[in-house]
This record gives sequence, C-alpha cells and structure tokens, in this order.
Amino acid sequence: MSILGNRVERVEDARLLVGQHCYTEDIALPDMLHAAFVRSYEAHAELRGIDTSRATASPGVVAVFTADDLGDDLPLVPTGGGFVPLPGLEQPSLARGRVRYVGEPIAVVLAESRYAAVDGASAIEIDYEQLAAVVDPIAALDPGSPVIWETWGTNQIGGLAMPRPDDLLKDADVVVDGAILNQRVASVSLEPRSVLAGWHPESGEFTVWSSTQQPHKLRDDIAAALHVEASEVRVIAPDVGGGFGAKANAYPEELLLPLLARRLGRPVRYTETRSENMIATTHGRAQHQHFTIGAKQDGTVVALSAELVGDVGAYPSMTPMLLMATGMMAQGTYRFPRVHVSSRGAMTNTTPTSAYRGAGRPEATYLIERALDHLALELDMDPAELRRRNLIPADAFPYATVTGVTYDSGNYPALLETLLAAMGYEELRAEQHRRRSSGASPLLGIGIACYVEITGGIGLSEDATVEVLDNGRVQVLTGTSPHGQGHATTWSQIVADELGVPMDHIKVIHGDTALVPTGGGTVGSRSAQFGGSAVQKASAQLADRLRDLAAHLFEAAPEDIELIAGAAAVRGTPAKAVTLQELAVAAADPTRRPADFEEGLRVETTFTQAGVTFPSGAHGAVVDVDPDTGKVDLLRLVAVDDCGNILNPLIVEGQIHGGLAQGVAQALFEEISFTAEGQPQATTLTDYLTPAASELPRFETHEVVTPSPLNPLGVKGVGESGSIGSTPAVVSAVCDALSHLGVRHIDPPLTPEKVWRAAHRPDATAS
Repeated sequence: MSILGNRVERVEDARLLVGQHCYTEDIALPDMLHAAFVRSYEAHAELRGIDTSRATASPGVVAVFTADDLGDDLPLVPTGGGFVPLPGLEQPSLARGRVRYVGEPIAVVLAESRYAAVDGASAIEIDYEQLAAVVDPIAALDPGSPVIWETWGTNQIGGLAMPRPDDLLKDADVVVDGAILNQRVASVSLEPRSVLAGWHPESGEFTVWSSTQQPHKLRDDIAAALHVEASEVRVIAPDVGGGFGAKANAYPEELLLPLLARRLGRPVRYTETRSENMIATTHGRAQHQHFTIGAKQDGTVVALSAELVGDVGAYPSMTPMLLMATGMMAQGTYRFPRVHVSSRGAMTNTTPTSAYRGAGRPEATYLIERALDHLALELDMDPAELRRRNLIPADAFPYATVTGVTYDSGNYPALLETLLAAMGYEELRAEQHRRRSSGASPLLGIGIACYVEITGGIGLSEDATVEVLDNGRVQVLTGTSPHGQGHATTWSQIVADELGVPMDHIKVIHGDTALVPTGGGTVGSRSAQFGGSAVQKASAQLADRLRDLAAHLFEAAPEDIELIAGAAAVRGTPAKAVTLQELAVAAADPTRRPADFEEGLRVETTFTQAGVTFPSGAHGAVVDVDPDTGKVDLLRLVAVDDCGNILNPLIVEGQIHGGLAQGVAQALFEEISFTAEGQPQATTLTDYLTPAASELPRFETHEVVTPSPLNPLGVKGVGESGSIGSTPAVVSAVCDALSHLGVRHIDPPLTPEKVWRAAHRPDATAS
C-alpha cells in the first residue's frame, strides 16, 4: 500500500515545537557586528547632507557607511525581481542623492551590539530638500504628475497598454462597467527579514545566511552585485518563518552586508524590526481595475475587457510581470470568447510592490468574479446560475484560452456543484429571502467565486539527489527551499514509497547552495510538481539500481526483487533479504557488485516539465451584516479545490487553510495606505489589522481531483489556492447582503465604517 495520499503528520513540527529551531537571528558568529539602518522619513527628497559624526563617536559603534563612502562598490538591487532588467532603475542599497519612499535606507551603522547600533543610527542627522511626491498610481500616470525617475522620463513602466477593439462587445445585449480596487497589503510573515554575512579572507569567499525563499537566486544576485563569481558565494536558508512571496526578492540589506563584512573583516548581522518590515519589505496587490463585461440576455458572456493599473512603488520589482500574469489569467474558468486586457505599471513614492501569495492571479480572479456579480445584478439572475452557464465544460481539457495559455486539466462544473451542495446554497437563498421579506436583521449574504490559477511559472525544472548512505539511511538533496510547506515530510513520503524505507530513515537537505548546487527555490506553488517529481524520478532510478544489485547478489531477476521495510528481498522468499546498509557496502565493493554497476548508491537527476499547471476551485462565503453598525460576521467559508493528486491531505489542508486566512484578511481587515505626502499609515501591527484565529470561522474544505498529465505525480500547485478564491467570495457575500439596498460593490477591506456608509448611501459605491 502506498504511503502517498495518506494523512502523515509533519516530521518538521516536533523540532520546532520544542525550540530546536535555527533561524538566522539564532546564529551568532565570533566577533560579529550588528547593523542598524537609518531610513528615510521623507517620501521624496534630495539628500543635501548626511552628518555621521555623532554616530561615529557613539559608544560601541565601529563604522558608519553612506552611499558616498562606498562609491562605485555600492551594490544595486536588480530590477524586475531579478527577472526583468531595467537599466538605470536599480535601487542603490543606500540612497544616493535622493530618496523615493519612506523607509528607504540611507546609512548603516555597525556596532558591537544591536543596541549600540540603534543608538548610533539615531544620532545621524540628515538634511532633506523635500520634493513633490506622488502616491496615487492613477495620478502618477497623468502628464503633469511629478516624475520619480527623471532619467526614465515617465512614471509608467511595464504592462501591456493596448486599445480595446471597437467590435469587442458587438453582440452584447447587456454591458456593465465597474471600477474596483485590489488594495495594497503587507506580507506580515511571522519572522521578519534577517541576514548574516561573513567573509573568509583565506579563500575570498562569502557565507550568507538569510531568511530567503530562493537561496540560489540570492547567491547569484549577491555575486552579481559584488562582481564576484557565484562559486564564491554560499547562501544558507536556515529555518524560515514564512515568506509569502516577499522573501523571494533580493533586498538592499542582503546585498550590502556581504560587502561590509569583507571591508571590515568581521561578520555582520541584521534583523529588521516589525516597523521596518511594514515599510521596507515589499507589499503586494495594489492593483486598480476597470472592467467592462458584455453578455446575452440569457447570461452568456460574449466579452470581458479590463484596464489595469498596478502600483509599482518607487523601484520596479516584480509588479510589471504580475500585471502580465493577471492578463494571462483573465479568462478564468469561463468560456469567454473574447477577452481584452490593457495594463500599465505606475511608479509612485511608496514602498516597492512585488509578489504576494498568488502574485497576479488573485487579482485576475477578483476582477472576473466581481464583474460577474455586477452582471448578475444587471440581469436579475442568480450568481450561481450565471456562472453555471459560462463554465468551461469538463470534456474540454486541455483547454486553450483566448489569453494564450492552455489549462492542463480540470472539472470546473464539478467544483461549482460540489460547493453549492456543501454550502446548502438553495436553503441559504431561501433563508435570505425570508429575512428580507420580514425585515429581519442581521442581513444574510452569500458569495461564491470560481477560480483557476497558474502554478510553476518560474522555472520549469528542478534538481534532486537521492542517496543510500553507508549506514543504510537515505539522504535527499532538493533545490526547493521550504518556509512552512512541509517538504521534508512530503519528499520523505515520495522516497519511502519508491524505496520501501521507513520515513524516519530519510533526511531531506535543502537551502544550502554549497550542499545543493542548483535550485529554483520555493515560489509560485512550484515545489511538488517540480521538486517532488525530481525526487520521485531520482528515487525510482535508485530503486532500479537497488533491485539490480540485490538481484545480482541473489542470482535472481530484478523484477523478482521487492523493496520493503528498508531491505531488498526476493518476492515470495522472505528469508532471502538484504538491508539497504548491506547493499551500500556491496555497491562500494567491486568484487560484489556487477562489472557494469557504477560505484555507490547515488542518483542525481533533473525533472523538466513540459508546461505549467492550472489548479482550480470554487469558494463560498456566508456572512451576517448588521446594517446599523456595519459589522460583518463571517459565518462560514467553504473551499472546494483541485490541486491534482493529493500527496498528503494534512499538508494540503494546511496550505489551503493558510491561504483562506490571508484571503479573508484582505477582504475584511488588511490595508496599507499612505497620506498624500507619502507617509505610511500602518507601520506596526497596532495600525495594520491582521485577524486572530478567533476572528475566522472553521474552514470547510472539499476536493475535486483531476490529475495533471504534465508530471509523474499528477500534482498541481496548492500553496496559493486558498488566497485566490476566498477574497472575492467574502467581498461578494457582503455586497450580496446589501444588494437589495442598491449596493453593488465596496472596495476591501470591508471595515464596519465602509459597510455602514454603503448601507446608508445605496446610491453610491463605497470605496
């Protein structure tokens, strides 16, 4: 019986629960210095002078650096998240001449203790010449707006701005327009960013520990920034307390600290505070959307058009790419015959934006699902029935969309019907009608959202090594680098399934570029389909080698050998068995192994997938809304998801639960906003609302399984799925509760004030 598909508890958890963790902040090196950064409190200003004299004289301070002190050695943060070069727009690791957002690093103080470093940083005096700031991305694209990068000449960057065809809506009986917002949010990982850098003068090599999602990419970014070979940089990602996309970027601190360690000949560590995390770590979403949807009178959609403006922030990271991802996924789960998306990125005097759980795909689903709800109101049609009439049928896969991607597998009607049955949808609608007819309060709202997303879009291959060691234990080297996803458990399940080895005899090693020379990291829900398939491929090849070797020892046929309980045995003859440890000894002995048998029991392999996968789902929310106070009670959240074959239901549910929590948080609680002058309004968790477990319902999860044909495990990504359908489902539920009052839309987060204003001003859309 296969161990795959079973609820196996995470092997990682025991160590973490008893405090045997090792995060970057836990690592202390001899003679280590501590870094503190001086950050801009102006959103846009010229730096007229930086006085570091008091800081230099501060007790315990060893050195102070500004951009001028480092000159041409000053590292530059790559643009486009390291994927899209935009020469001239790179962020200097310390501001050079001008600051462009509140939180931009200007100077760094190195001291014998963290407290001395912070004291020294507080003694630095900066003379600013304030410049006009632009915060609103729509306003930033106006010709008269202040230009953030004069060398660029405009605030527009990236996207694909294309005029809408005149005949796009030619056969539509009903046309509906709407303007909606995917607000800016913060990642708020439990562990903030942390980095420790050391330099080895005898070899000229660097060792950098970082709370990164992509150690190999960070290695390459550090090497490029310091003008050294990648082989001279070792990056280690120890335990990492969450990432959510924000830790996939290279940051000024990660590039600067190795340089300072080399200059001073001492290791340097920096861990950001929560306030620094809120203003200096990249934000997500921040997309303004205008849609036009046209349909026949029977609800058949004939076209969807959208104009998108993404808030890039002061320096272009991945957001221009994410706008393209939104456009690619703008057809969603539906048979829209025509889809047109025009997008523009806008640079503003705000914290740079980048990937955040879902990275462009939640924005697409939100756009589509809110447009369909607007259309349902216009047609006076049940929202579920409207979706039912437009879903791509189950027999249409693989399905080529008009936006240029091909969905590998799916059964969207089954997802919707499973959701409606699980919710008791008809009964809920009857209860809603009863309350409305009687004038009862609270108001009941029901929201549904269907989604499909793209996973594995960054790198279509991954490496893995599986080896039987001399002691009979199995070691796995993987290029994925988890930060809560449970790879050690799932990869061990895969190995155990192929080799017949107990899971506690398997060790998974990751996150160290010296031990694992290549890897794509853990982003974009890529790990199981690429990393897991690479581990499966290597394990299967190693199993063949084990059977060949055992067959030679027993003078049997390889097909008669079975691997079970850490041994190889002749099928039907249990007395004829040899342990993996004994096989490892035989594999090292030329007198015992076959002449053509390569020494050792180690297989290195690369798995390359022919394309990306497309998980899908249908999420539903039920809310009570008090029209007198605007208070929203989320009563139920039901999720039906299809991630292909499920390797470990426990881990899949955990990933979905986490995504659902963040989706609800965006719908009801979280937002990063700025004043007109560019001052952030949420710099601590006092100002930025994240829900506690007590503010979330018990999640109800179900699954529909359509295996992907693109990998041997039949899996698709699941790490971001929960965050994609939940936000529009919850927003739709609240708007549905108020729809009989004339409310069509409220931009999230749906705070009590917004909801109350919408309920009492039904002639206007709240924002």
